[in-house]
Amino acid sequence: MSKSLYETLEISEGASEAEIKKAYRKLARKYHPDVNKEASAEDKFKEINSAYEILSDKEKKQQYDMHGDSMFGGQNFHDFSQNAGGAGNLDDILREMFSQGGGFGGGGGNPFGGASGFGGGFHQEPNLDIQTSVTIPFVVSILGGSHSVSVNGERFDIKIPAGVNSGEKMRVKGKGHAQNGRKGDLFLKITVATNPEYEREGDSLVKSFDVPLYAALFGDKIAIQTLEKEIKLKLPKNTKNGQRFRVKEMGAMNRKTKVRGDLYLKANIVLPKVEELDEDLAKIMQDKLPKE
Repeated sequence: MSKSLYETLEISEGASEAEIKKAYRKLARKYHPDVNKEASAEDKFKEINSAYEILSDKEKKQQYDMHGDSMFGGQNFHDFSQNAGGAGNLDDILREMFSQGGGFGGGGGNPFGGASGFGGGFHQEPNLDIQTSVTIPFVVSILGGSHSVSVNGERFDIKIPAGVNSGEKMRVKGKGHAQNGRKGDLFLKITVATNPEYEREGDSLVKSFDVPLYAALFGDKIAIQTLEKEIKLKLPKNTKNGQRFRVKEMGAMNRKTKVRGDLYLKANIVLPKVEELDEDLAKIMQDKLPKE
C-alpha cells in the first residue's frame, strides 16, 4: 500500500511525532516563499503543510495509515495536489475529504466527493509559528531593554522585560511564517548570559568587590560601580572577608509582584604583598601581629 505523505515529508512510515515535526520544520524553512524564490516553492510549501496537517493529527494519521493513497484515488499525494489545481485550492479539497461522511469511503469512490472523506472535520490550519531560542546580556535581563534578533531572514528588536530569567518564554506576535495573508507568532526561549561580576540568587544579586587592607581594618568609603550607577559604600572597621552589605531594591525585578530584590555586596579583602610594604612596617607587623 502506497503512502506518499511520508515521502512528501521525507520520513519513514514508523517516524515518531517528534521526527514528523522536525522534518516538517526543516522542509517548511527550505521551501517557505519568503526564503525560496523558485516558482515551485509556494506549491511545495503548501503541499508540505497539508501533509503535516494529516500526519500530525492522531485520528487522521491512523485512518491514512489504514487506507494510504487510496484516499487520493490511487494517486500519490504530489500528483493529487497538482490535479487538484496546483495546490492553490488543495486545502479546500482536503477539507471536503475530511468533512462529515463518518470515515473513509473506500470502494473507489470519487476522492473529490464529500462522502469519501475522513470523519471528524478538517479544521486544522497550517502551523505558522516559529519556536527558537535567544541569548540576552545579563544587564538586559535585570534592567530590561531592547535586544536585536534575526529570525526567518529578518532582523528586528524585541522588548525584554526587567527581571526575565533563563528558561522563560516570550511571544512576539506576527513574527512567525506568513501564508495567504496569515502570520504566525514567534516564541522565544530565553537564555541569560553569565556575568563574571554578578550572581543571581532568586531576585537578589550578589557582587564581589575588592577591599584594601586599610579599609578593612580601619573603615573607609569605597566607590562601587553597579549595573545602574556608581555608589559609595561606607565600610565599618574590622570588615571581614566575605562579609555582605545590603543595598535595597537594586536587585532583579520580580515579574509577579513587581518588587525589586536587593543587591548584596560581598567584601573581598586584598592583602598587600610583604615585599611591597615599607621595611619598618613589615618588621613591626611581623613582630606584633597575632599568630593565632
